[in-house]
Amino acid sequence: MRKLFLSAAALAALSAGCSQESLQSGEASEEETGSGTAGTLQFYTSQPDEDAQALVDAFGEKHPDVEVEMFRSGTEEVISKLRAEKQAGDVQADVLLVADAVTFESLKEEEFLMEYASPEADSIPEAFVDTDGMYTGTKVMATGLVINTNEATDMPDSWSVLTDEASKGKSIMPSPFYSGAAAYNLGVITRQDAFGWDFYKDLKANEMGITKGNGGVLEAVASGEKTYGMVVDFVAARAKQEGSPVELVYPKEGVPVITEPIGIMENTENEEAAKAFVDFVLSEEGQQLAADIGYTPIREGVAAPEGLKTLDEMTVLESDTSELFNAREEDKQLFGDLFGEQ
Repeated sequence: MRKLFLSAAALAALSAGCSQESLQSGEASEEETGSGTAGTLQFYTSQPDEDAQALVDAFGEKHPDVEVEMFRSGTEEVISKLRAEKQAGDVQADVLLVADAVTFESLKEEEFLMEYASPEADSIPEAFVDTDGMYTGTKVMATGLVINTNEATDMPDSWSVLTDEASKGKSIMPSPFYSGAAAYNLGVITRQDAFGWDFYKDLKANEMGITKGNGGVLEAVASGEKTYGMVVDFVAARAKQEGSPVELVYPKEGVPVITEPIGIMENTENEEAAKAFVDFVLSEEGQQLAADIGYTPIREGVAAPEGLKTLDEMTVLESDTSELFNAREEDKQLFGDLFGEQ
């Protein structure tokens, strides 16, 4: 069981003679708290630590009586934690924000999610809002190439650079056993006629390196340990702006795109705060925060940051979400058979 949380406003109300009944429930009336939203919120996410903390801090400015406690790891580890908690009969998370719609489809089937139609979702493209109201995309994140400009002799424009003999042993990508984006990419790319599983077999033959997540890919390429990497676009664009010798390329064949959806857990113990958190993430203010951090926002009318393409400017590689969902574990197993479970 979770600890009962009394906000600062509730404690102040105690000394002012607040009703014993409201204090015992851990809640105060709307007049007593100001916003009417209080308590503890458990937030599980795969966002980078700094970005997730910026989101939590900004939300806290709007809702100071909500204490947000955060668990952060790669998407696959976050979901494993959720499933272990459910098996133990005590899911702790209230709100989940991780890599892709396929992950949320699995959670929807397993009845982890609560239906919530945020009023802010009216400004999100319909294609990125779950028809059952269980989750909504929060940003646009493409996977492209990151290139070390000190090591590359020229700037490639194609995924084929990763399978070229000249780049043997010089490339790296995240593992689909850790990164939700990598798992999504695996499903999408292997279902393209121009790539298929032959592409991944060629990557293996060309000694493609595997690391846990996108951060590890960037570190290897920025340091010069590797020349090329498969990485989510914002990671490369941010590193370039900070002075790393890297360049982001959107390959001409197209790119897989994830939307890092957000959803509320069916078992949430603080539904009001959970809804407020989702509303904030999807609001114009929340989407501008995403852009300021360095992501392409998903909300209509909020511009992409410098160095990133908008959805309209990309050639997007797509595949049926239901098919990706049904095949994900098999895809990961085939990947493991090829590369080992890294």
